[in-house]
Amino acid sequence: MTEGKVKAVKLEKKQKLANPVEASIDIASQEMIAQGQKLGVETIFDRAVKMKPCNIGVQGTCCKNCSMGPCRLPLPKGGIEGEDERKGLCGATANTIAARNFIRMIAGGAAAHSDHGRCVAEVFLSVARKETDAYEIKDYDKLLAVAEYLGVETTVEIDGEIEDRDLDEVTLETAEAAINEWGKPEGELLTLKKAPKARYEIWKKQGVLPRNIDREIVEIMHRTHMGVDQDYKNLIKQGTRAAIADGWGGSMLATDIQDILFGTPYPVQSEANLGVMREDHVNLIVHGHEPVLSEMIVAVAETQEMIDYAKTKGAKGIQLSGICCTANEMLQRHGIPLAGTFLQQELAIITGACDAMVVDIQCIMQNLANVAKCFHTKLITTHPIAKMEQDNVIHIEFDEHHALEDAKRIVKMAIDNFEKRGAEVMIPQHKASVVAGFGVESIEYHLGGTFRGTYYTLNDNIINGRIRGVAGVVGCNNARTRHNEGHLLVVKELIKNDVIVLTTGCTAIACAMEGLLTPESAAVYCGPGLAEVCETVGIPPVLHLGSCVDNSRILLAATEVIKAGGLGNDISDFPVAGSAPEWMSEKAISIGHYFVVSGVYTVFGVTLPTSGAPVFHNYITKELEDIYGGMWDVETDPIKHAHMMIAHIDKKRKELGIDRARERVMMDMASRQALET
Repeated sequence: MTEGKVKAVKLEKKQKLANPVEASIDIASQEMIAQGQKLGVETIFDRAVKMKPCNIGVQGTCCKNCSMGPCRLPLPKGGIEGEDERKGLCGATANTIAARNFIRMIAGGAAAHSDHGRCVAEVFLSVARKETDAYEIKDYDKLLAVAEYLGVETTVEIDGEIEDRDLDEVTLETAEAAINEWGKPEGELLTLKKAPKARYEIWKKQGVLPRNIDREIVEIMHRTHMGVDQDYKNLIKQGTRAAIADGWGGSMLATDIQDILFGTPYPVQSEANLGVMREDHVNLIVHGHEPVLSEMIVAVAETQEMIDYAKTKGAKGIQLSGICCTANEMLQRHGIPLAGTFLQQELAIITGACDAMVVDIQCIMQNLANVAKCFHTKLITTHPIAKMEQDNVIHIEFDEHHALEDAKRIVKMAIDNFEKRGAEVMIPQHKASVVAGFGVESIEYHLGGTFRGTYYTLNDNIINGRIRGVAGVVGCNNARTRHNEGHLLVVKELIKNDVIVLTTGCTAIACAMEGLLTPESAAVYCGPGLAEVCETVGIPPVLHLGSCVDNSRILLAATEVIKAGGLGNDISDFPVAGSAPEWMSEKAISIGHYFVVSGVYTVFGVTLPTSGAPVFHNYITKELEDIYGGMWDVETDPIKHAHMMIAHIDKKRKELGIDRARERVMMDMASRQALET
């Protein structure tokens, strides 16, 4: 134990600490929170006890957009009486302030997702230009599909005959067209036409079709500057443009290009939770969001050269695992196990067995550096826009032009550090089996097979009532709630009521840790209808669709349902609801809003930062449904949260006339022959 760590122990004895059982529903996390406290290592759970949130900030009515503030407009105890008296120094009302703050969160979230997408698009362009040998095209079918919706010709007429164009030319033009979507000077996003036609027409009528990705984010920052846009309806309209540019633009392009470069996911089996770490192996954890780095780490760590090198240092091999969305990316394409969620990143180091943690962007706690100081762990930052000020952090800037060399340097650093482990190694022995890697293509295959892949089977089972509806449950962890409890209670209540769940991000990891991502879980947790479908098709009741940018897969799956027929003409017609039970990131607000304006009723847990402006809050939680067919809602109780979603699903079933389960009819041969083929 270092001198600094001894001091930490003495300080901790004077401070109130988190109760591990109250902090997390996960036993492995409870054990590591307690271990951290025993060793005097502060974690986010302890800080959440010591620091309380700002009541006015939670309401969304604190404005700090100029130096005359911050102007704080708490909700009057008597409600909205005297509303006209609540003004900032400039006269900004609570509705204006809440709307500005809300769409600034959309801008932050859309920027994070879309900049991730830009990075992937830049690597794609380098591959197309043959500037790097580290990456290659893994899915040519997806390349041709993306080329088509970006307006790139894949065939050419020669002497009256239609022939395929040169793939190198198609690849280069597709990469150039993709990167152009971030900043083209005119037109609209080409990806918008992937939405159902009825949805596109709603966006067009409302004037919210995004022009390009970057412009919509920049315009939010301009509109929310002091003295610009002061109409909450006009502000949220621009927030809508930016959110659509995220979900149907930057995120969708990120997902598609990652599939082109790294392979379209298909179901794989693996494990989840801190127990995937191995005491006799080099433990290298990759944490963040961009698979550009993790793909190379996987490639290098699995080489015989690196495995043999690890053995020379006394290890039996290399155990690679992931945290946050990098974990989901590595899992869905390579079966690399999940070490944990956002709130478990410090706990992974507290095991004493983490030889290196490699981070890129988003959801990286700066306190990782302080925790790493107490152990032997090498903390390595890799992205030029994401550095840490602490002197024990190593920065190795990752570049696609030297990707393999950078990855090899990182993996060797982890291996060399194996010999420096201390005696305080404690890996919790808790992990669960996982089947992950579902997407639009693989769901279609599972429902219909190789020769008749279709979403008709899903639609038919929704219509006949075996499946009540579909829920997208996504999002982060939040230290203001009990870790993973909200996710699991919402999801279990939904599948108990025959609602199939599509999940991404930390919700997906929480479900994995609980064992919900296996086909066998259907018999334990599901209602009879969903259990029957899962058993017949061989899928889990909770389908892992990837990382947070992969929420675009949920949108496209919903679009395929509409195309398959029988459940309306738009996403807002069919029985679907969205949820983020433990959200904390600006990205979640952007995701939530693009689901809402795509026609999905969307419930958030924890809080919604609009409660201090009742008029604006009412606008997004009630009136938006009349415009877009979807709306926001908020509920902190997980069971009530789930039943609000179920009530909406039942409402949509009734509107479609499928609110009663269809009777099963035994068919004889004559009846079968009479069916249309």
